[in-house]
Amino acid sequence: MKRNDLIKSLAEGQLDASFTARCGIPQDKLEIQRGRAIRCAELFASRYDSDGSRDVMLLSVGGRSEISGNHTDHNHGRVIAASISLDVLAVAAPREDGIVRVFSEGFPEDTVSPADVEAPNPAYYFKSRAIIAGMERAFLDAGYNIGGFDAATVSNVLKGSGLSSSAAFEVMIGNILNHLYNGGRVSNVEIAKMAQYAENVYFGKPCGLMDQTACAVGGFITIDFADPAAPVIEKLDFDLSGAGFALCITDTGGNHADLNEDYASVPAEMKSVAAALGQAVLRPLTKEDIIANIPALREKCGDRAILRAMHFLSENDRVDAQVDALRRGDVDGFFAGVLASGASSFRYLQNVYTTKNVGEQGLSLALCLTESYLTEKCGKSCAWRVHGGGFAGTIQAFVPRTAAAEYARFMEGVFGEGSVYVLQIRPEGAIRLA
Repeated sequence: MKRNDLIKSLAEGQLDASFTARCGIPQDKLEIQRGRAIRCAELFASRYDSDGSRDVMLLSVGGRSEISGNHTDHNHGRVIAASISLDVLAVAAPREDGIVRVFSEGFPEDTVSPADVEAPNPAYYFKSRAIIAGMERAFLDAGYNIGGFDAATVSNVLKGSGLSSSAAFEVMIGNILNHLYNGGRVSNVEIAKMAQYAENVYFGKPCGLMDQTACAVGGFITIDFADPAAPVIEKLDFDLSGAGFALCITDTGGNHADLNEDYASVPAEMKSVAAALGQAVLRPLTKEDIIANIPALREKCGDRAILRAMHFLSENDRVDAQVDALRRGDVDGFFAGVLASGASSFRYLQNVYTTKNVGEQGLSLALCLTESYLTEKCGKSCAWRVHGGGFAGTIQAFVPRTAAAEYARFMEGVFGEGSVYVLQIRPEGAIRLA
């Protein structure tokens, strides 16, 4: 399809059905989505296709939300996550010289040559070009084809929002390689694992697999990391919108600076408890193991480490119960797990605010206001918790769709216009649209 044909089909609404059915875009947001896709095509034209002669494709990858399993994956636990209706869009076309050029709106262009793919380069750590090279390497190592391409991307999965903009970008590179050079035969689960490899080895950042898998697979998923080399991934057949609810994410605008120590302390303290009991991670242990050894653990690891270990073990069981509730379509049972997860995160995991600046408690305030507002307006038919890694950033709330707009206005009155995202769960993950 030529670029002008793509723009024409978008303007005429020919892709609206796909945006709704595959990407989870609600009817009242279709005009915005069409505009974003047209802008992406025009961006591609301005950089790589001035005469409109190239054949292009349009692709999409959603962001993700952690639903339950707060800080469990790093100790080989269980999680629930979901792909959301915010996405990265890309317009891409192949090129014959093996060079990859990616221009993401608002960022400098990344250029990767075939030589960059051969091995990781520490000079490129924490740069997006390293992700591109790592994805190509992963495709080659798995026996798949790679080749050069030009791509322009636009994204409304905002950086720092806790919705995994980086994982969505990683998966998008794999999505492009899959459809340009492999006929779409690479599974999205494989692409997710390749994205984790690219981030770990080429980008230089250790990470789990939850974010990439949720972005790539789509819908609600649960992952069991008991064997992190072969995690068990299950897609859950649950329609949140069909059940009458929206997922609302509130960005409290907290300061993320100097939080690395806070984030690192969670897995480190959990693993210190595990090590004291002869294990590398907490997964093989039980609450009884910890309770029986609390005097020694208090002396060796400290009280907070014990509380965080107890959170992990309860959260792991909670994920199992929530998965069963989603399989049965038991929304109230699922919401009970969300609320319990949030309470445990606040009291035991203690990742709702940083002790470095106890005066700044945007997440605590957002949770307090949400509890007060939704309890009065919706009774038991709602739930809320801290979102993602915590300490600053975002909270999530499951709100009846009929009350979502009013809730968003209420929260934006405190945290600012545009601070609340009213989302749907995206049915499909990494896809080619046109």
